[in-house]
Amino acid sequence: MILKYSFKTAATGLKTHMSRSLLTILGIVIGIAAIIIVVSLGQGAQDLILGQIQSIGSKTIAVVPGRQPKGPTDIAAMLTNSLKEKDTTALLNKNNVPHLAKLMPVVFGSTAAVYGSNTYRPMIFGVTDYFAEIYNSYPDEGRIFGEDNVKSYASVVIIGSKIKDELFSNDEALNRKIKLNGRNFTVIGILPKKGQSSFVNFDEAAIVPYTTAQQYIFGIKYYNRLVIEADSEANVAQTVEDIKTTLRNSHNITDPSKDDFFVETQESAMQMVSTIMNVLTLFLAAIAAISLVVGGVGIMNIMLVSVTERTREIGLRKAVGATGRDILTQFLLEATILTATGGIVGILLGASFSFLIAFMLSKFYALAWIFVFPVQAALLGLGVAAGVGLVFGIYPAWRASQLSPTEALRYE
Repeated sequence: MILKYSFKTAATGLKTHMSRSLLTILGIVIGIAAIIIVVSLGQGAQDLILGQIQSIGSKTIAVVPGRQPKGPTDIAAMLTNSLKEKDTTALLNKNNVPHLAKLMPVVFGSTAAVYGSNTYRPMIFGVTDYFAEIYNSYPDEGRIFGEDNVKSYASVVIIGSKIKDELFSNDEALNRKIKLNGRNFTVIGILPKKGQSSFVNFDEAAIVPYTTAQQYIFGIKYYNRLVIEADSEANVAQTVEDIKTTLRNSHNITDPSKDDFFVETQESAMQMVSTIMNVLTLFLAAIAAISLVVGGVGIMNIMLVSVTERTREIGLRKAVGATGRDILTQFLLEATILTATGGIVGILLGASFSFLIAFMLSKFYALAWIFVFPVQAALLGLGVAAGVGLVFGIYPAWRASQLSPTEALRYE
């Protein structure tokens, strides 16, 4: 019996019990769709995060207090107050870090913003005017504060578009006063609607001089982060080493393993994000793939039932000349057709859901989320689905091929 006829016979056998065939491939459909969704969203998230990191600039260096986290138990080690004014003074000394072009202390936290009877809780960022350049976020109304405002602990604030809407609605906000931690701040600028950018949602951010934030809002003497710009990309690596040396001297650290800070460049941050996202995506995809095994077991059970139901048919076909190999091929084809069909449907459903999720994230959350169709995952999923059909279809097909024609024709 030629392969074409075997394929036609297998397809006819599946159509005879269409509803059962559809239910059989459901596990395969769910498994493949889940893999496509996980990989697609994982790649989309990775591209979004890497794009946010790249937007900061390749010459930008971040200094973060605490040990660099290498696991969940190290997160608490980041909550330290190791970066202080003496450190910025040392770093700004050209003898210590000759290629440092700009330095911006950063403090952040949250407190209530009040205007009249309206209250909103924004994220407060204490920075310098360098923030506008590094994040490419300039007020479309008013102005940014200058170095004199930083030095004088000025009570001025630049607010995001959502804060303006929540506190002032359609009223004029510029030059009005809002209360932050019980102190009056004059609104000198309003940021345009921008959404999430470089891990900061500027629509919900209130920007103040870092000195003011330390003194009047948070009551602290340390920094949550230092953002540094090297004078050129070629000098980034040297600047990183100079920063480490300077801070170790400032903190009296002789053993680098005892560092109470860590330094990140955009390149290192991108590598770390890529590694984390790839591992996480593979882990989630592996969990989703478990349903493929479950679906394969279901196919094997259904094929065994099918062999039992069609015993007389098998006996009749053998009686008229079909060989055991012909029967084996037919039932293997049936199992493979089921899983391959489930794989194709799963890919289409997974891609559709991934596109819908990406569209909603970009439309309603203002994220630069791009739909990514994971071609390799789709091909791998289709191959795995067909493989599952072969593996779990072998035993039922072999059992069918071993039936005796005489015994099969007597089967009731």
